[in-house]
Amino acid sequence: MADINKVVLAYSGGLDTSVIVRWLQDTYQAEVVTFTADIGQGEEVEPARAKAEALGVKEIHIEDLREEFVRDYVYPMFRANTVYEGEYLLGTSIARPLIARRLVELAEQTGADAISHGATGKGNDQVRFELGAYALAPGIKVIAPWREWDLTSRETLMAYCAERDIPVDFSSAKKKSPYSMDANLLHISYEGDILEDPWVEPEESMWRWSVSPEQAPDAPTYIELSYLGGDIVAIDGRTMNAAEVLAYLNKVAGDNGIGRLDLVENRYVGMKSRGCYETPGGTIMLKAHRAIESITLDREVAHLKDELMPRYASLVYNGYWWSPERKMLQTAIDESQQVVNGVVRLKLYKGNVIVVGRQSADSLFDESIATFEDDAGAYNQKDAEGFIKLNALRMRIAANKGRNPG
Repeated sequence: MADINKVVLAYSGGLDTSVIVRWLQDTYQAEVVTFTADIGQGEEVEPARAKAEALGVKEIHIEDLREEFVRDYVYPMFRANTVYEGEYLLGTSIARPLIARRLVELAEQTGADAISHGATGKGNDQVRFELGAYALAPGIKVIAPWREWDLTSRETLMAYCAERDIPVDFSSAKKKSPYSMDANLLHISYEGDILEDPWVEPEESMWRWSVSPEQAPDAPTYIELSYLGGDIVAIDGRTMNAAEVLAYLNKVAGDNGIGRLDLVENRYVGMKSRGCYETPGGTIMLKAHRAIESITLDREVAHLKDELMPRYASLVYNGYWWSPERKMLQTAIDESQQVVNGVVRLKLYKGNVIVVGRQSADSLFDESIATFEDDAGAYNQKDAEGFIKLNALRMRIAANKGRNPG
């Protein structure tokens, strides 16, 4: 990549990406453009500007993408009830397509020759960033320093900073979290340190957004979520935009000890990895969305969605958000959501999300048919006899041929 003169870097302002700024300047003699996305990580992003300026960066982009992140990425994913390997709500995975898109857009806007990121060569994020970038800009050049340089540990990174007078807060003596953390409006992830032993229980002080279920209030909290087209549009009758909804749910769920997860997952690159996740609002969203679908979706549509969901989840986890197959699945999922309207009432109590009510003008629940009382002829129970015999026909034929299943 001898022709690299300008690079757009996904920049957090932390140790790794601050080192990468100087490394790109030294290694490629390139001008570095930094891009910092505010997607609700819960920390001030503006300090990244001062850090980038101190590193000699002239072109600095800091963008508030919280509403776009939830509206155009989180919400569509939750319409599919997306869960990876039965537990993970994909908080890190779903943020990467948005960042990848802005990287390639800024590369075109600034006339940059390449993009760069701080993802390691062991993880999933390198795949997610780069698959997204190549899908959106097939000829884009990508620089992944962790796959090129010989800085393989925190100690070597710190030494690099000291040698080159890189101003990084992490070099101070103040105590920082020992965990590798990634945060956005949907979740916080924790990896490394004692979590590298899957037998060791996470320490209580690690968690940032939630109290433990033991410390949650003794009285339950009730909330009502209003749905339109499969998306939450109001809480307790108050209309909110997408980012406001998720921020509110994070707070009320975290206060009630909801949303913690300790998981050993299978990374796309092949290894197993232990991570802990806090997804308070997302935990509520998944439970409530399934509840409103339970009364509004046709049975076969709901079952087909459940069959498609693991494939959809793998596509998101592995970085194929911009793939034609994900878009095809999204079209089918979004079509199903036209009738997913109504209100779900939830009880939040000591780590639990309990559905206690659901109603919708589009409900398919017919009390006159489902009742255990007199249904006034709405359902003819004698019809079930023929239904059962027809469904048993193939098994009866096989049994008559001596193919006893027992």
